[in-house]
Amino acid sequence: MYPFPQTIAPAVRTHIDAQTAFLNDMSKSMFSSFQQMCDLNIQLVQTMLEETTLAGRQVLSADRQSELLSAATARTQPAADKLRAYQQHIARLAADAQVELARVTEQHVQNTTRTARALADEVARDASEQTERGLRAQQETVRQFSDPFMRAGDGAAQAQAAGGSQSTHMPMGQQASGQQQGSQPQRAATH
Repeated sequence: MYPFPQTIAPAVRTHIDAQTAFLNDMSKSMFSSFQQMCDLNIQLVQTMLEETTLAGRQVLSADRQSELLSAATARTQPAADKLRAYQQHIARLAADAQVELARVTEQHVQNTTRTARALADEVARDASEQTERGLRAQQETVRQFSDPFMRAGDGAAQAQAAGGSQSTHMPMGQQASGQQQGSQPQRAATH
């Protein structure tokens, strides 16, 4: 059911919880910075619309060209100051976001590193145990295949005990050749 053995599952869960907490805090920090940036942009747009509306009123209410030029130049300086303040706010937001991300990272990196190390140790330990078990099983299989007569000898001993017909403990091939040797002198005597 699980991709990891039961002994590793608690270490995986702890590491995933640490990673999730880290990613959640990073997401909250980034979302907060993004929200502040959006609020700043909305504020800039509102301010620029107000400035444009005031400049438009002054241009429409101007009777002479000189009043028109003075109204336009009078609104240029405040607009430039507001754009400069906007740039300063953006720089401050970027610096604050970077500080916040560094704080969140510092807060979570030790715990995440510790759980990752514990998970790696657990996986390595479980893998070495699995390897050792597999190696023992392979060695046992090789031992059984390298000495196939060990089992046959045990079976022959059981057959002797059950049958009782053969009194010697010689293997079957040697008993047959012993019987043939005993019968050969008899043939030689008849000739």
